[in-house]
Amino acid sequence: MSTFKDHLKSLPIFSTVSSAARELGYETYVVGGYVRDLILERPSKDIDFVCVGSGIELAKEVAKGLGENAKLSTFKNFGTAAIHYEGFEYEFVGARKESYRKDSRNPIVEDGTLEDDQKRRDFTVNAMAISLNEANYGELIDPFDGMKDLGERLMRTPLDPGVTFSDDPLRMMRAIRFSSQLQFDIEPDTFQGIIDHVERIEIISQERISDELNKIILSDKPSYGFQLLFHSGLLKLIFPEMTDLQGVQKINGKGHKDNFYHTLQVLDNISLMTDDLWLRWAAILHDIAKPATQRFNEKAGWTFHGHEDLGAKWVPKIFKRMKLPMDERMKYVQKLVRLHLRPIALVNDKVTDSAIRRMVYEAGEDVNDLMTLCKADVTSKNPERVKKYQANFKKVEKKIQEVEERDRVMNFNPPISGELIIEVFEIKPSKIIGDIKNQIKDAILDGSIKNDEKEAFQLMLKLGRKHGLKPSEKYLSTSNND
Repeated sequence: MSTFKDHLKSLPIFSTVSSAARELGYETYVVGGYVRDLILERPSKDIDFVCVGSGIELAKEVAKGLGENAKLSTFKNFGTAAIHYEGFEYEFVGARKESYRKDSRNPIVEDGTLEDDQKRRDFTVNAMAISLNEANYGELIDPFDGMKDLGERLMRTPLDPGVTFSDDPLRMMRAIRFSSQLQFDIEPDTFQGIIDHVERIEIISQERISDELNKIILSDKPSYGFQLLFHSGLLKLIFPEMTDLQGVQKINGKGHKDNFYHTLQVLDNISLMTDDLWLRWAAILHDIAKPATQRFNEKAGWTFHGHEDLGAKWVPKIFKRMKLPMDERMKYVQKLVRLHLRPIALVNDKVTDSAIRRMVYEAGEDVNDLMTLCKADVTSKNPERVKKYQANFKKVEKKIQEVEERDRVMNFNPPISGELIIEVFEIKPSKIIGDIKNQIKDAILDGSIKNDEKEAFQLMLKLGRKHGLKPSEKYLSTSNND
């Protein structure tokens, strides 16, 4: 029989909880994900405790034992409590049994035994408990062979999969999320249970679905989770634009790459370089509009002209529907989708300072992330081609650094303001002001003049004269010196 007495000695919280539970006369156990991660030797700072009694009362008693640094939160409606202490999160709940109505994932909850509580858990690997009771302190209680499933790296439901997923359809997303995070397989009957109940996902709030999806995206190899979502049928329901990428059309023997699997490769590539969720989202969405822009031409073959601009237009509606943040994070993803072809174009062509300046101006502080996305977008199976791209990317990055140090266009503030143009020429606000400002900006980006107030001022005077404007008396001497 497995025992974890030695581990329980390593953290004082376990003896504190055990003493508090004994004082109250409650059977108490460590349960769920912490037990799983302990066996897998994965670090965890979230520990769940279940007691046969009131979880709130137990948490209050534990908080007394921990002292004034323990921050206690109680949730009476759910019968749960949480303690934040020295970087750890401890959650307390009374053992319960649940029954479900078909139209809701919110269960009818009653007090229960440890066995009842373990039966309501989502997967066998999350249904294990370690006793904190005097009679069997440190003993593993594993009624559904969770240890065996951990050894075989399997996700399996403790009860019939159909019942588990119909009762709480979010568990379908969780099965795939855990599989993606842990690189586990889903046991065949359990996976069939997901396939059979995909429509039930419709009763889950979009926020909960997106939360699980984001956790899949943040796993080490997110493509695995997306393939499970795709083959189960869940992806078509929660993210149809992505399933539309799948497939290859051929005309006259000419085909294009499968943009779904290409996108998954780009996502895996970028995941080796960054843990940033929104940069990973940019990888997911960079080619999202390819199906809508796909055309066949006998000479050119398959083309996807404008997919970057259309994809950027789609980003807000996808974020809104999926209840993702409609703030700077969305705009960041939108910008990277719109610009993702720019560095590739620079790699293919001779790198000019003007092209670099324009790209840096548009990307701003996100230019390095844009380069990261572009590197991830190289999925060629030809190692020589990949090597060539990587070498050219280094040239582009070096050029970006040189141009930025010299021209300072990353956080470009036009050296000439609209107010100054109004003052110099004594005119009212009009379209001409915007035209002059844009021409000055273009001259700087093209390298015709330096990003310098003096040169920009002289150009402003020239442009004003072309528009039939004359500087005021105050600025005539400056104009005559031109």
